[in-house]
Amino acid sequence: MLDAEGRARDLTGLVPDIAGQVLSDVGLDMLRGIDPAALPALPEGARLGPCVGGTGKIICIGLNYSDHAAETGAQVPPEPITFLKATSALSGPNDPIIVPKGSEKTDWEVELAIIIGQRARHVEEAGSLAHVAGYAVANDVSERAWQMEHSGQWTKGKSADSFGPVGPWLVTRDEVADPQALNLWLTVNGKTMQNGSTATMVYGVQHLVSYLSRFFTLHPGDIIMTGTPPGVGLGMKPPRYLAPGDVVELGIDGLGGQRQEVVAEG
Repeated sequence: MLDAEGRARDLTGLVPDIAGQVLSDVGLDMLRGIDPAALPALPEGARLGPCVGGTGKIICIGLNYSDHAAETGAQVPPEPITFLKATSALSGPNDPIIVPKGSEKTDWEVELAIIIGQRARHVEEAGSLAHVAGYAVANDVSERAWQMEHSGQWTKGKSADSFGPVGPWLVTRDEVADPQALNLWLTVNGKTMQNGSTATMVYGVQHLVSYLSRFFTLHPGDIIMTGTPPGVGLGMKPPRYLAPGDVVELGIDGLGGQRQEVVAEG
């Protein structure tokens, strides 16, 4: 938990994890009733893991920014393109990005992540935000050759270990006045690659939660990665991909930032 000065405080002993019922409105209200000043501070330099636990599935949305679709030469989809990222890809916001063996096209994607707080099945768009615990920064790291040049689905290009940094914070939905009015950015080695806004999403947060709930139940801890604005390596001329030694930094207004060093798989 962050205190009023932005210092991280330790909830160990009060909740087993930021997961399950803790993500419900009741659970979050309980956390709001705790005085952060009464909690011990996290040790200096402590590693932050993913900001949510108990994640059963990571659902990703492809080509959800019209300008990103254009840079990749794709058409805006008539319905959300939906694919899964393996939960074993989850990592902390400042953990290294590991370029997997055989990869030559590891790419970056800053994205707004929706964290589900209450079970959602066949929910109407108008009430869909009631099922959202909050939001976080995500990097939908992608291996483009495995995603696009091999037969089959995108999942295998999205699911390598370390390809799902989420955090640093789960910012509850009451702290985000409008999830469709957030600036998001990403740099590689200090050079700006992505600088966009969730205002240009093709399919917004409310629609995505409602839409996905038609096909499967969303459970507390599930993560929806909502797509990326333009500026990915794939869209550059010539394309530019990550290599060991690169440093990726990214963030979203009000949701914090991430920093990842790129390393080779051992």
